[in-house]
Amino acid sequence: MTGEKRVRSVPELYAHALAIEREAAARYLEFADRMADEGNDHVATLFRSLARFEAEHVDQLVDATRDMALPEISPGQYAWLDAGAPETAAHDLVFRLMTPHDALEIALEAERRARRFFDEVYEDAGDAPLRELALDMAREEDDHVAWVERALAANPDPHIDWEKVLEERDAGRSG
Repeated sequence: MTGEKRVRSVPELYAHALAIEREAAARYLEFADRMADEGNDHVATLFRSLARFEAEHVDQLVDATRDMALPEISPGQYAWLDAGAPETAAHDLVFRLMTPHDALEIALEAERRARRFFDEVYEDAGDAPLRELALDMAREEDDHVAWVERALAANPDPHIDWEKVLEERDAGRSG
């Protein structure tokens, strides 16, 4: 696995999955609040729905692991923005400057990282139960990626790529 400790058991995989899903639920709620503050109720509602889906998945994982001893996963290992406390300056700056498109891009990259993680566990797993669980979790992430990709398609990037604009203008002049 790329730079991370190899996952060797079902309880270890569940522990990682719980950390990933908890981070996603927390970030989606945070993004929802930010979008609501900006008056973008449509995107805030989308993020609240995604947070609810993630929280439901956390509940399912907790139920599935109720009688299992799970290893500790370090706080911040799956942080989307930074590993510091939410009141850090970098975190606040990101949130002040973040557009709906930016938030969705951050979410998409995090969901894709989670998918890659489960794929790597699947490829590296030495036993069938671990492989099966990793495959199930990877498929779940496929759904998350698809949700965010659809939302991203509905929320175009508001940033102007001035270099592209100027290139197109110049190409129009020479044609």
